[in-house]
Amino acid sequence: MDRQIPVSVQRRNKMRRAGKWLAGFLAVMAAGAWLGSRMMTSVNGKTLVISEVDRGTIDISVSATGKVVPAFEEVITSPISSQILEVFAHSGDSVDVGTPLLRLDLQTAQTDYAKALDEQEIRNQQVVQLRANVETQLSDRRMQIEVDEMKIAQLEAQLRNELYLDSLGSGTRDRVRQAETSLRTAQLQLQQLRQQYDNEVRVKQADLRMQQLQNDIFRKSLAETRRKLDEAAIRSPRRATLTYINTEVGSTIGAGQKLAIVSDLSHFKVECEIADTHSDRVAVGSAVMIRVGKERLAGSVSAVTPLSQNGAITFTAQPDDPSHPRLRSGLKTEVYVITSIRDDVLRIRNGSFYAGPGKYTLFVLEADDLLVPREVRLGECNYDYIEVVGGLEAGEQVVVSDMGKYKGKERLRLENGS
Repeated sequence: MDRQIPVSVQRRNKMRRAGKWLAGFLAVMAAGAWLGSRMMTSVNGKTLVISEVDRGTIDISVSATGKVVPAFEEVITSPISSQILEVFAHSGDSVDVGTPLLRLDLQTAQTDYAKALDEQEIRNQQVVQLRANVETQLSDRRMQIEVDEMKIAQLEAQLRNELYLDSLGSGTRDRVRQAETSLRTAQLQLQQLRQQYDNEVRVKQADLRMQQLQNDIFRKSLAETRRKLDEAAIRSPRRATLTYINTEVGSTIGAGQKLAIVSDLSHFKVECEIADTHSDRVAVGSAVMIRVGKERLAGSVSAVTPLSQNGAITFTAQPDDPSHPRLRSGLKTEVYVITSIRDDVLRIRNGSFYAGPGKYTLFVLEADDLLVPREVRLGECNYDYIEVVGGLEAGEQVVVSDMGKYKGKERLRLENGS
């Protein structure tokens, strides 16, 4: 006969079976979690740049590309068409004021200048001859006027005599009228002669002025030729470094052709280019930060080109220390034009992902080894920081590297630490 199992034993057996099931379930869950973690995409923390969100000041700026150039550079051109006969210096030489650089063939130019001097003397003699002719012609005209004035005086005396005789009855009215007509005719002739004299004076004076002006123009042209001949002895205009020189002896050069360049390689400026969409943010006097490698140099905008070419405008940035040892001619730089300053704002480090204010999906570190994408709003930036407008809190850590290849991932596992 079977014996009934006590209730306490039955309860104990049920609890033992339930414990086995629970342990099995937990084991399965743990295995699933472990397998899920192994299947989750992982990323090496050493390849990421992670920034902590903090509060601070941001100098809002827009970026531009720049190139370091000498603060002073002068191009020496040929004043005349000639030929290079001799070269006295080479690129890289330090030159002083008046240092000879090139010798040009001046024989033809000097011959032409000598001919021009002779022509100037001929022109001077022509002016002297013209002045003498004018004076002779006007003198003859004045003499004729004096003669006519004397004739009129004589006719006036004759008219008075005829009037007197007519009053005594010894003369006739016909003789009086004849005397009056002769006097009036002589007066009209004198008036015409004087008018002709005045006209001739104005014409002759205009001719003289015209000839003198032409001579002055020729004299100035001659002085310019003399100046070009003097400059044809190609010399350094100042103390500097010779960065270019035409060394092709025997080559023919034209007037205005570049012969040499002298540069001041102890002081520099930066020629910059920026998108014309930022043209309203760049003005003379604006503060700039010039980044040369890891070095940052303060400066200001010294000149702005108002015209836009190919969607960009150019401007010149003047470093506060133009002789800084990191500055080298031809060096490429990043230039940031500071437009405003904002205090006590949330900020993260600037990264390659940033392309301007707007919404971004960034990976935020929510656990020791878990990166979760989050939509955040970013504002303006400078060369170090980006303003956080929304989506992040102070103290959080966010990846500021380019994470484009992980787009669409719901989470990432961080390996090897950051």
